Amino acid sequence: MDKKRKEGLPAGRQGFTLIEILVVIGLIAILAAIVLIAINPARQFAQARNTQRTSNVETIMNALGQYLADNKGVALTTTSCTGLTTAIGSRTASTSVGTGGSNLGACLGTYIATGIPMDPVGGTADNTGYDISVDSIGRYMVCADGYNEAALNNPGAYCLIR
Repeated sequence: MDKKRKEGLPAGRQGFTLIEILVVIGLIAILAAIVLIAINPARQFAQARNTQRTSNVETIMNALGQYLADNKGVALTTTSCTGLTTAIGSRTASTSVGTGGSNLGACLGTYIATGIPMDPVGGTADNTGYDISVDSIGRYMVCADGYNEAALNNPGAYCLIR
């Protein structure tokens, strides 16, 4: 009896051909490409950064509310808050662009236990990536300018007004 038949292989068949292996590799590559397109990691990371920015803006707004409560409603200004590099009032509620150059540690550092939030992409202590502005009737606006990432096709900054 033939040795190949003892091992359970049919006569004349020794394994996969090169063509069969290449077809399987091609199919796996096509499926992997479809999965990567569906997942789109760049978009997922951009959404995660924007979620962090939204949370940071809310944290800054809450700290600002605590600051105003402690100071009996005295407005936050560049003189009462030394180190604020972006002028208060440089942005209005209708605009959605700005520099994001506020150093918030000087005024709000004591109100945020975990430290001043910084933009996930390039935020520093001197330039957190978030702006604070106030309008003529005392409404404060905190904006995250990094929110308009190209991966998400966002039209502008994320701003919170209170």
